[in-house]
Amino acid sequence: QVQLIESGGGLVQPGGSLRLSCACSGGTFSSYAMGWFRQAPGKDREFVAAASKRGNITRYTDSGKGRFTSSRDNTKHTVYLQMSSLKPEDKDVYSCADKEIDSTVLHRLGCDFWGQGTQVTVSS
Repeated sequence: QVQLIESGGGLVQPGGSLRLSCACSGGTFSSYAMGWFRQAPGKDREFVAAASKRGNITRYTDSGKGRFTSSRDNTKHTVYLQMSSLKPEDKDVYSCADKEIDSTVLHRLGCDFWGQGTQVTVSS
């Protein structure tokens, strides 16, 4: 059973930065593409970013391009989401998820396991 645990969320001022982490236990981390998603209460979950299983290919939404960077350290079984130039509209619960594929389109195929999420709030 794969377990994903996010950390690094919090309150940050507009224009600030946060780095989210997602630690994976169980399974074979290097076999999984990893994705980041966001969700507001009562709304559908939205794709944010993804990293291929080797981390050499990444994918972002248009709103995240140039501001967010997804990376991973397979030796630490951890994927990261570096978020910069944060805006109030970036506020949401951010979750990570995985899928055993060799691409970054896990958001289209459905993910296998999900973390509980970490809250990101952007406010002055």
